[in-house]
Amino acid sequence: MAEQIEDQGRTLTKAEIVESVHRKIGFSKKDSTEIVEKIFEILKRTLEKGESVKLSGFGKFEVKSKRSRRGRNPQTGQEMEIAARRVLSFRPSKILRSVLLE
Repeated sequence: MAEQIEDQGRTLTKAEIVESVHRKIGFSKKDSTEIVEKIFEILKRTLEKGESVKLSGFGKFEVKSKRSRRGRNPQTGQEMEIAARRVLSFRPSKILRSVLLE
């Protein structure tokens, strides 16, 4: 089962992922860094092309297009047009959701 993180406000960094690969799998730090960098590069390129990334047991990343819409500036109350844009969306798998909600 996954390691328990006691400090709920903690942020996992790329360097910690590299260190974890180095310790648990036994690759050199250089090889571990290359592996992690390549994985993130593949994910980034796939999402840039507008394709989804589904990681079994973890979740699905996908880029969604949002249409332009009317909005309101919260400071002034003035209406404005919010431009169309692409946003990254993540939907956790049932397995991850059940682990998080325990």
